Amino acid sequence: MKLYATSISEALPSWATVISNNAGLMEIEINDEDPGFHSIIEELTTEIEPGIVGVKASDLCQRLSIEMVDTSEEN
Repeated sequence: MKLYATSISEALPSWATVISNNAGLMEIEINDEDPGFHSIIEELTTEIEPGIVGVKASDLCQRLSIEMVDTSEEN
């Protein structure tokens, strides 16, 4: 799994790696098989909509101190 961010905390968990940093846009790769990642996911899992359970990207980014890029914004 990959996330794109404009800023990150200095210390990412071992399951998150910055794989590129071009013009202030960082590409972060998440090892989604790591037990530490699964632990975070279990903590953040909520009912997003009635009958739909998952993790909001914004909650994960907040936990990792990552400022997420909103790809829905028009330039």
